[in-house]
Amino acid sequence: MITAIASQLESLLDSSYIVPWEMVDVFWKERVKATIYDDHYPKYLITPPDLETLCKIVQLASQNQWSMLPCGNGSKLNWGGLISQANLVISTQKLNRIIDHAVSDLTVTVEAGTKLTDLQAILQPHQQFLPIDPAYPENATIGGIMATGDTGSWRQRYGGIRDLVLGMSLVRWDGKIAKAGGKVVKNVAGYDLMKLFTGSYGTLGIITEITLRLYPIPEASGTLVMTGTENALKIAAQTLIKSGFQPTAADILSASVVKTLDLGEGMGLIVRFQSIPESIKEQSTQVKVIAEKLGLKTAFYQDEIEVNLWHKLQSLIRVFNTNITINCKIGVKSNQVVNLLAKLDELTQNKGWGMINLSSGVGHIKLDLEPNLGILKQLRSLTQQYGGFLTILEAKKTIKKQFEPWGYQGNALAMMQKIKTQFDPHNLLSPRRFL
Repeated sequence: MITAIASQLESLLDSSYIVPWEMVDVFWKERVKATIYDDHYPKYLITPPDLETLCKIVQLASQNQWSMLPCGNGSKLNWGGLISQANLVISTQKLNRIIDHAVSDLTVTVEAGTKLTDLQAILQPHQQFLPIDPAYPENATIGGIMATGDTGSWRQRYGGIRDLVLGMSLVRWDGKIAKAGGKVVKNVAGYDLMKLFTGSYGTLGIITEITLRLYPIPEASGTLVMTGTENALKIAAQTLIKSGFQPTAADILSASVVKTLDLGEGMGLIVRFQSIPESIKEQSTQVKVIAEKLGLKTAFYQDEIEVNLWHKLQSLIRVFNTNITINCKIGVKSNQVVNLLAKLDELTQNKGWGMINLSSGVGHIKLDLEPNLGILKQLRSLTQQYGGFLTILEAKKTIKKQFEPWGYQGNALAMMQKIKTQFDPHNLLSPRRFL
């Protein structure tokens, strides 16, 4: 079978774009092994050099019923559910062109394999940026970020990646190209495939091109950190939500995060203002007054110290860095965020770290514990009790085999299955990643 696959693939593209599993480097092997349910590993890693070749590969795979695992640079390949098997890993990393940058319209169209860092560097001279701060930002591709629905703290001001995508192109299961949306901000034509494909984890098609809304780079930035008791933080958080303040980021931090980063005592509320200097000074001063009236201690960060603080938070919460780490995406009602993070500290005895967006209630927790399904079950139960969810992104395969990563039992499962069948009738794309 391997020989047959190789000969057919080599009829479509140069062998330099086809890497046999035995020759795949350590990074790819570790990521793929972490996402394959059993030992049926892929035969090849393929990196198509252009869209036409990608379409031909997908068409060939469809004709031969070869299962496919789409990805970008593979940094989030092990997120979510385990794959039953995949004959081919198809990476879009070489589809990395900037197709169009409408500077005056604040939009950009890129191929899915474009790295976020490369895009930001191109936008910077025009004083524009894409306001997303995903995990593994150095390697994350735009297509991978969209496919995993990965958005960080800037969600507070700019929304998630699903709110920034204006249009897209994709390769269907049969190798044909489909398009949705457009290149303008006010676009309501057709079914909103952009939101459907955001967070689809490569199960419905292979994202190839994305048009995104951009924003001007703020003139200045400043971050206020407030620490103290749960009750005081609850009041401060609700006051901030109901106020006219306009932070670009606002997150509740578990006491373990505050302690680890030496930010103070108790739980924390971190608020970032990015605007003109006068606005930052005025807003941060007013929030500081509110915090101090509640007995919260405050600290203000700017310049390199502020950048380092956010980098440390990213590294602490979202990087999968040990053999016993479990990374989860969670969501709860915004008025329950403090309660959940207090329970996290209690259940894990400060061996779990949590950071949740103030207004949306979406965030991440990381557990550096020996596999403990009891704690995971309690945390998932709590998130559901608080009107939300807990999804395991990264963990040992033994944990994912025992503890269903998604945990969703709602009434939309039948609809999800119908959509999957409609877009991928032979279940060739990331089989079993969701259902």
